[in-house]
Amino acid sequence: MVIDYLKHWTTAKTRHGVHSPFVYQLVDKVIYDFHAKTDYLKIEELRAVLLKDKRVIEVTDLGAGSAFNNHKKKQVSLIARYALKSSKLAQLLYRLAKHFSPGVIIELGTCLGITTAYLAKAAPTAKVISVEGCPQTSRIAAENLNQLGIVNTQLLVGNFDTVLPEIINQADSLDFIFIDGNHRKDATLNYFNWCLPKLNANGILIFDDIYWSKGMKEAWKEIKDHPQVSVTIDLFWIGLVFIKEGQVKEDFKIRF
Repeated sequence: MVIDYLKHWTTAKTRHGVHSPFVYQLVDKVIYDFHAKTDYLKIEELRAVLLKDKRVIEVTDLGAGSAFNNHKKKQVSLIARYALKSSKLAQLLYRLAKHFSPGVIIELGTCLGITTAYLAKAAPTAKVISVEGCPQTSRIAAENLNQLGIVNTQLLVGNFDTVLPEIINQADSLDFIFIDGNHRKDATLNYFNWCLPKLNANGILIFDDIYWSKGMKEAWKEIKDHPQVSVTIDLFWIGLVFIKEGQVKEDFKIRF
């Protein structure tokens, strides 16, 4: 990943190298908006508490596992340290959700609920459906969301392969999907192909850890090459996917 990151950094652009008005505005107004927001404070205070949480839970992992620790029993503090999205990335997801104002947000991979909280705070009128494979992790996420006073979330426990098609079947269209789990090529491509037919013209698909493994890099390339995909933005840690009609097909690498 270090080599991939160096390659990305040397070939990626800032907003000044972007000639697409849509992407330039997104980079300038959303991706590069590093100003502190009031909503960040309480969530980051909770993150600090979780980083000291000595409770031990049994983790059920239905995906490709962790790059750091695949033991069944884990301390909550270690999950918070190694599995949660960084503040920088979680706050970017907040800004993206606020910018696109989705009616429904789907998150695959609740973990301890920090990113879920950011998404819910960003779009308080949206319904946030978050799916987690581990019952004990989901239970702690529910505690955390309750502590933050967040009421617009629905936490589901189960295998993404089973739960996601049910969510899609019940949806008229898809607005905002964040896929952060089961980092396998085939699974990632399945989630993409299942979501694509119902992704609306203003919708966004976000894939986490697109450089996590050889399989994830291959999946990201296939997603970019799909004929229905018009714009992708590669931020190294995550990839953004759009199907905007009338938009010239372009792939962007942006430094973040």
